[in-house]
Amino acid sequence: MGSATVAAELSITDGNLVVSGNCILTGIHDNIFLTQAQTKNGTFIGVKSDRRGSRAVFPVGKLKGLRVLCLYRFKLWWMTQLMGTRGRVIPCETQFLMVEVPNTSDQSVNYVVLLPILEGDFRAVLQGNANDELEICLESGDPSIQEYEGIHLVYVAAGPDPFYLIENSVKYLETHLQTFRHRDSKEMPDMLNWFGWCTWDAFYTDVTAEGVKQGIQSLEKGGAPPKFVIVDDGWQSVGMDATSTEAKFDDTANFANRLTHIKENHKFRKENGGSETGFSQIITKIKDQFALKYVYIWHAIVGYWGGVNSGVPEMAKYEPEIVTAVPSPGVESNGVCFVLKSIMKNRVGLVNPDKVNAFYNDLHSYLASAGIDGVKVDNQSILETLGAGFGGRVRLARKYHEALEASVSRNFKNNSIISCMSHSTDALYSAKKAAVIRASDDFFPRDPASHTIHIASVAYNSIFLGEFMQPDWDMFHSLHPMAEYHGAARAIGGCPIYVSDKPGNHDFDVLKKLVLYDGSTLRAKFPGRPTTDCLFSDPTRDGKSLLKIWNMNDFTGVIGVFNCQGASWCRDSISNLIHHENPQTISTTVQSTDVPYIRSIANDSTWNGNCIMYSHKSGKLNYVTGHNKSVAIELKAREYEVFTVVPVRKLPDGTEFAPIGLVNMFNSGGAIKQVHYEYSKEINIGTNYVCLRVRGSGMFGAYVSVKPKRLVIDDEDGEFDYDENSGFLTFNLRVPELELYEWNLTIEL
Repeated sequence: MGSATVAAELSITDGNLVVSGNCILTGIHDNIFLTQAQTKNGTFIGVKSDRRGSRAVFPVGKLKGLRVLCLYRFKLWWMTQLMGTRGRVIPCETQFLMVEVPNTSDQSVNYVVLLPILEGDFRAVLQGNANDELEICLESGDPSIQEYEGIHLVYVAAGPDPFYLIENSVKYLETHLQTFRHRDSKEMPDMLNWFGWCTWDAFYTDVTAEGVKQGIQSLEKGGAPPKFVIVDDGWQSVGMDATSTEAKFDDTANFANRLTHIKENHKFRKENGGSETGFSQIITKIKDQFALKYVYIWHAIVGYWGGVNSGVPEMAKYEPEIVTAVPSPGVESNGVCFVLKSIMKNRVGLVNPDKVNAFYNDLHSYLASAGIDGVKVDNQSILETLGAGFGGRVRLARKYHEALEASVSRNFKNNSIISCMSHSTDALYSAKKAAVIRASDDFFPRDPASHTIHIASVAYNSIFLGEFMQPDWDMFHSLHPMAEYHGAARAIGGCPIYVSDKPGNHDFDVLKKLVLYDGSTLRAKFPGRPTTDCLFSDPTRDGKSLLKIWNMNDFTGVIGVFNCQGASWCRDSISNLIHHENPQTISTTVQSTDVPYIRSIANDSTWNGNCIMYSHKSGKLNYVTGHNKSVAIELKAREYEVFTVVPVRKLPDGTEFAPIGLVNMFNSGGAIKQVHYEYSKEINIGTNYVCLRVRGSGMFGAYVSVKPKRLVIDDEDGEFDYDENSGFLTFNLRVPELELYEWNLTIEL
C-alpha cells in the first residue's frame, strides 16, 4: 500500500525544528542535535550529555499551536489516544506522536511523525512538561545499566500523506534497528480469515472441557460455525506459594497464582465426571466433531500472571527466581491498575532467561502434541518491570521474545501466535515474527462506559500497531446492547472476528452479517484506521466529532462511522468514565477520498471520481459525482453506519457499473474476488459483459445504469431485480456446498 510522495525536509534552523520552512518545535535546547537518516525525509533526534544513569529526561523544544495525536500507554499493557495543541498535554509514555504542520505558503499540510525507539540497552519515550516542551525520557530498567550513546533516540519524518509516512517510517526503522520486521514481511496466520470463539467472557477461569464443547456446539447450531477456538485462562496447573496473597477482582484470575506444571489442570483431565482424559483426547474430539481448523491456547509470557512457582520440583529445571516488578515512573504517573498492583505485591517467578528457550519449547511441544495449533501469549509488557539484574528491560524483553518466537516456529505451523498486553515498544521493536497483536484494553461486557472507548482506542492504536502486526480488535458478545456497534467495527478492522458468547446467548442476526455459511469471514485487507480528517479530532471527548474508520477490499473501499462521544479514560480515577450521559446527535460527511487509495481500486486512468456509496443500515445506494462530493450522515449517541465505496466504471458504450457485494453483510465488498469487463460487437450491436467471482451466499447488489439483459450464475440463468430509479441490481446467491466456494457471475448489459 502507499504511493509516491514528495519528501519534506527537516532541520534545526535558528533554534527551531522546522519542516519545509514551517516550525514544529521552538527553542530547541543546545544539546539537541539531528543525525540524517539514510532516507530523504527522515532524521534522528539525539542528545549530547555527560549525565549517566539508568533514567534520564531531556527537554527538546516547545510545541504550541499545532494539532497533535499522541498514542501513549495509559496502563503498563495498553495504549490509547490523546489529542491536543501544546506540549504540556503530551502524556508520559507517549510512544507515537504525530503533528499536523500547515504550510504557511499555500493550503497544504505536512504531517510530522516522531517515533521514540530503542538504542542499545535503553528505550526512549516522549512526554511533555509544564513549559510546553517536548521531552525525551530514556530508561534502561536496570540501575547498573547507565551508559547510553544518545545519537538515535527519536526518529522524525515528514510528508503530505500521513499513512504513507507512517508506513515508510516504520519500514525504515526495520532496516535501521534490524530487531523487528514490518507487518508486510510477516506470515499471517490463517485463523484471521475464520470466525472464532473464545472461552474468556463465557466462563472466565471456570472454563472446562464440557464448557468448550457447549460453546462451539451452540454457535454451530445457529448457523455461525466457529472454525477457530481460543481456550483462555483457566486451563493451567497453578497455585499460590507461601509468599502470595490472593489478588482476585470480580471475574478476573487470581493474579497471585504461579505456574506449577506445564500440563493441563484437573478440569481438563476429567470429562463428564467419568473416564480420565486430557487435552489430546479433548482437542481431537472437538476438532473431529465440529470440523475446527484451529485451537489456540492462552498462557502468560512468564508462564502465569505470577510467573512460575520456584518451590515445585516440576519447575526447578527452569531455575525460576522470585523478583520484584518495578514499573517506570512514567507508567506509575499514568496510574497503576489492579492487575499491576497485584503483581507488584506478589512479585513474579521469573524463569532464568538462559532457560527460557527450554521452558517455551517444553510447554509448546507438549501443547502441539495434544493437537493445539497456536498460542495467545498475554501479560507481555510485564517484562519491562523485571529488568533489574538481567541487563535491563530491552535486553530481557528481547531474550524472551526471541525464545518465544523460536518456540512457536518450531512447534506450530503458520506463525500461530497472538500477542496480548504487549504495547510496550520493548516488545514491538523486538517482534521479528509475531504478526497478530491485541489492539486495546479488553472488551468489558458489563462496563457501559467502555464500548465507545474501545472502538476509538482500537482504531487510533492501529495507526501505529498496524505497522508491526495485524491488530486484533478483541472478542465481543453477539447478544449485547452494543453488539452491532462492535460487530460493524470488527468488519472494518481487518482483524480476526470472534465472540465470547456464553452457550445459548447469541444474536445470529448480528453474526450473519459477519460470518458466512462455512465459518469464513469477509476480512478487509489492511488494519482499519481513522480517516485523515479524524486524526487530530477527539471523537470521545469533544462533543462534536464522529469517528470515521477506513479500509479496503480488492474492489471496494469501506468506511465505518461511529458516534463515540460521552465516555473516555479518566486519568484521575484510573477507569473508564461516562462524562456525558446523553451526548448530542452529530453530523458529518463521508466521501470516496476518505479511503486514501480508492483510485488504486478504480484501476482506470480515466476514472473521474464518480462512486457508489452504499449505506448498510439504510440500504440506500448513493451515486456520488467527482472526487470531492460527499454524503451527509447524522448519528445519535452510540449509533453507527457502514458505507461500501465503489468506483463507477464507465464501459465502452457509456453504460456504468459498480459491484457492491453481499449487501446484508457489514463488509459487503469483501465478497468480491474478481471483476473483469468484456465488450463484444456484432452487426453494429455492442454488448457489455461484466464477469465476477464472488464468495458467500445471500443478496448480492450492484449499481448498473441500464437494466441488464441477462444474469448467468455458474452457467445457469439467474433471476434478478432492478430498480430503474436508482440503478440498484440485486439477486440471491444460494448456500454453496463447498467451503470457500466462488460463484462465477456474468451480467450481460
